[in-house]
Amino acid sequence: MNDDVRNIVLGLVATGISASLGWLARTYLWRRKLRRKQAFFGLPDNSESLLVVNRDAGGPELTVTRNDVFALLELSALIKDCHANARVVAHDGAQQGFGERTEFCLGGPASNRRMAAHLASLVPGVRVNTDGEPGPDRGAFRIGGENYRLEKGRSEYVLLARLTMGRDARPVFLFCGQRAITNQAATRYLARHHERLHRKYGTGSFVLLLKVVNSQAYGPDVVELVADVTRAARTPLPETASADPAA
Repeated sequence: MNDDVRNIVLGLVATGISASLGWLARTYLWRRKLRRKQAFFGLPDNSESLLVVNRDAGGPELTVTRNDVFALLELSALIKDCHANARVVAHDGAQQGFGERTEFCLGGPASNRRMAAHLASLVPGVRVNTDGEPGPDRGAFRIGGENYRLEKGRSEYVLLARLTMGRDARPVFLFCGQRAITNQAATRYLARHHERLHRKYGTGSFVLLLKVVNSQAYGPDVVELVADVTRAARTPLPETASADPAA
């Protein structure tokens, strides 16, 4: 074997080794990113999760609004990326505890009993005005001592929460919005920012208050983080506090 042939062979071997090392490095980084994502969402390979939605008041069939469908699509993509499975259930059909499966619960407490139960037990510092009568405080949030009123199409609020009740318990994600479009905005915010949220909170609990700006023009795309309200949301309000945010 002359020097030219030997150099060609050595070059090919070096190229093959470099390509293999590059592939191994990319695979390692991809797997590490996947494991971090699975840990944040509580979704190991082939695990089960629940998508809890409100049932349309017009009949017994499981029907959801257009924006909630879009929210479910956002969440379904996240779940699929984690190599996990999802089951859609109506809010009044999910009669089980939490912690065994990751749960994604969408909708306000007025139309979602499961959400109402989660707010009462997991974030007792939050009150939502569920009064059906028109008025300036209809749908308003009260968190701690602050009130957040709905201005339809202009300024609307939604709670995005990740809550756990133990080290080995699977998380419950809440998307509690003043309107259906805010639920979609919160799921989109989670899909875009879950890596940053994981870096900040790890696999712990958090409650964020988001504001959807000018949804009549921008839809669910323009979202502002108002505040991390975890402490206020998880601190029970005084017994004298009314369920009405205007109180």
